[in-house]
Amino acid sequence: MKSINVFAPATVANVACGFDIFGFAVDNPGDKITLTLREEPGVTITDIIGDDGRLPREAHRNTAGIAIQSYLQHIGRTDVGVDAVLYKQMPLGSGLGSSAASAVAGVFAINELLDRPLTTRQLIPFAMEGERIACGSAHADNVGPSLLGGFVVVRSYQPLDVIRIDTTANLFCTLVHPDIEVNTKDARFILKNEVSLKNTITQMGNVAGLIAGLMTPDYDLISRSLVDVIIEPVRAILIPEFNEAKQAALESGALGCSISGSGPSMFALSRDAETASRVGAAMQQAFLGVGITSEAYISEINRQGPRVI
Repeated sequence: MKSINVFAPATVANVACGFDIFGFAVDNPGDKITLTLREEPGVTITDIIGDDGRLPREAHRNTAGIAIQSYLQHIGRTDVGVDAVLYKQMPLGSGLGSSAASAVAGVFAINELLDRPLTTRQLIPFAMEGERIACGSAHADNVGPSLLGGFVVVRSYQPLDVIRIDTTANLFCTLVHPDIEVNTKDARFILKNEVSLKNTITQMGNVAGLIAGLMTPDYDLISRSLVDVIIEPVRAILIPEFNEAKQAALESGALGCSISGSGPSMFALSRDAETASRVGAAMQQAFLGVGITSEAYISEINRQGPRVI
């Protein structure tokens, strides 16, 4: 029997100004999966560790399971049988791309087991099917960076056009997950369907500035561009002490701070590990001021994507 263990990184989607089009991967946390080939065809989720029994074990309802099934159908290998054990190593509903990491780990692992008939980039659509199961929308701003590593822009869905931004910027990410939960569907439901021309122009300028800042690299430009005038003001109401935690991050030296994905996690970018750690402590203290405990993760940007472990 042939078996493989794969780690896939958590991700920060939106990255302030880039709603549904920006994302980047982090070194920590992430999800792991163990796949084992068997003779009987089909995909079976044999166990999920770390989810407290909350995730479906049926392959067609599980983000990793459906990603693997979609992949096998695409390459014409429905004769393949595989058992999967999923290790959830981040909070569910956290805004850290938990569902994406599972889908990416699964599809990357099966592609490796079958001697890589597809490139890593070609795996994106199958991982997106996992996102469709998780939140009703097959978006790529989490699975893209989780698969490709680094910073990623989703330019288009029709056709799918995912671009990895080459950057030499030395950035450290602080992730703080307050012990509350924000449902992704609820976070989308409260968004406005129309945006003013003024805010659209401001947001477009910040998107362009962030890309230019990453490619230069220009840290002051990155800092000025990490501003969201459309989504953050609406979603911030779902996160108690959001403004206080953000202000604490900026006062501690962060280049910028905003909501990670749909929340409740928040991210901050800094130029060194020491600052990133100080930022995390300050943000946690802000939440603790109203009795909310939290988890903090400090890491560099993950430039590799998933890896065999």
